[in-house]
Amino acid sequence: MTDGSTDFGTALRKLEPDEWDKWYDTLLRAFGGVQEAAEERELWNALSEHGRFLAAWEGDACVGTAGAFSFRLTVPGGASVPAAGVTGVGVAATHRRRGVLTSMMRRQLDDVRSWGEPLAVLTASEPAIYGRFGYGAASFQLNAEIDTSRVRLSVPPGTDDVRLRYAAPADVLDACEAVYGRLVPRRPGMLARRPGWERLGLLDPESERDGASPLQCVVAERDGETVGYARFRVKPGWGPAGADGTVVLSALDALDPAADAALWRFLFDIDLTSTLVARGRPVDEGWQHLVSDIRRCRPSLRDALYVRLVDVGAALAARTYQAPVDVVFEVEDAFCPWNAGRWRLSGDAKGASCERTGDAADLALSVRELGAAYLGGVGLGALAAAGRVREVREGALAEAALAFGSDGAAPWLPHGF
Repeated sequence: MTDGSTDFGTALRKLEPDEWDKWYDTLLRAFGGVQEAAEERELWNALSEHGRFLAAWEGDACVGTAGAFSFRLTVPGGASVPAAGVTGVGVAATHRRRGVLTSMMRRQLDDVRSWGEPLAVLTASEPAIYGRFGYGAASFQLNAEIDTSRVRLSVPPGTDDVRLRYAAPADVLDACEAVYGRLVPRRPGMLARRPGWERLGLLDPESERDGASPLQCVVAERDGETVGYARFRVKPGWGPAGADGTVVLSALDALDPAADAALWRFLFDIDLTSTLVARGRPVDEGWQHLVSDIRRCRPSLRDALYVRLVDVGAALAARTYQAPVDVVFEVEDAFCPWNAGRWRLSGDAKGASCERTGDAADLALSVRELGAAYLGGVGLGALAAAGRVREVREGALAEAALAFGSDGAAPWLPHGF
């Protein structure tokens, strides 16, 4: 059964379970054609929600792919909001510039709206693609290559009270997932994982280790309770001066500063290593203020989560605001015209409402800028300085910028999807 078509007649329909392998092969080819390990393929098949996935077909050939996982996303204030996790977007090189991608994005956002999910989120292989569909870069991640032979940590009180022990990653998976679950409400941008997603952190195909060890795990305990964990690999290396190995951090979560510092100190001090590589970390992570020399950590920033408001009113009402706000937004949204027009946002730290209004606009912007500012990690003032937000009523920008800002942790996406 055909659910729709592209401008060039390619059939677009929901994915049937027995079509997943062909769908996945098309996606892999769009991303270069490198085949993944069997365990990774099996896991993504198990996690895929086939009724939320789309495929474009020309005859019996799959030429386009897109999917949407059902997530819950932490927003400022700690609420957990339904969000469509857009994934697996690809078009066969033979079918570019035929409207396949636009047709899939059109159908997908219509579906997300019908599911009652006010947000769609994604990670972008090519950021330039998704802005035109209303997605704004809303969170960033920190990468670092730390010279542990020259950088030292000064740890907070209580660090020595934390006990560390090695454990097989699979043996402590439930305890580690419990730690992660307790952290989810504390930071905007984190995903409440559905059952099965915890297995993602255990994927360890030899082909992706780049000469490093199998995945290792250390858990942090205090008074018999697991209060943190780190998963990592060690890549041995030798240079003219001797051992020169690298620790590659895969995941680290901790419930308090002492447990966090204990895990970082452990990673710094692993024998026969002189470099610690950490990727995809929160931009405000505490270790940056414990190190003796931040320059020798070579920090760098990269975009992470892109947010798209599918229902402007529901999305803006779902979060709280760190200062009282009462502003009217003039929203431009050509791709989802049901969002276009004026919306009055009234709220504070206790809650908010956002309704249609005929009142004069205070600020004018596109839905892309609202998505970028939504999690509190990108300032409306910065967007205005770039000409992306226009102040209509004097003083409205300062009011809204203060309200939208984060009064706690910076937004962070802990893993891809």
